[in-house]
Amino acid sequence: MPAKDGGYFSRLVRKLTSDIDELDADDLSERSEAGGARRACDCRSGEEVTVLGRLRSVDLCPGSAAATLEAELFDGTDDVTLVWLGRRRIPGIEPGRTIKVRGRLAERDGHKVLYNPYYELLQPTR
Repeated sequence: MPAKDGGYFSRLVRKLTSDIDELDADDLSERSEAGGARRACDCRSGEEVTVLGRLRSVDLCPGSAAATLEAELFDGTDDVTLVWLGRRRIPGIEPGRTIKVRGRLAERDGHKVLYNPYYELLQPTR
């Protein structure tokens, strides 16, 4: 019983002394695992992956002939760039939204990327 209380106390002290971004990252990471997704930090290029996280940013990149919609997903462990080719906008794909994506992971300029991922918009937990 004392070990259990010590664990509770440790978690409580951590919550009271941790940065809000760190706590948010921990929450995202736990939700990701509970949702059947892999942690982004464990995913490697070439693998078929499912990642769950929050969109930090969404940008239209009209630099090429075909428009490209890019979003930065953070799952609490690492960032993954989502790229939809030929899209200017996707309803529901907006900063702050929680999303579950699936696709083959690639690498671009040393960063993890999913091109045209399948996606599922999730309801907020709060």
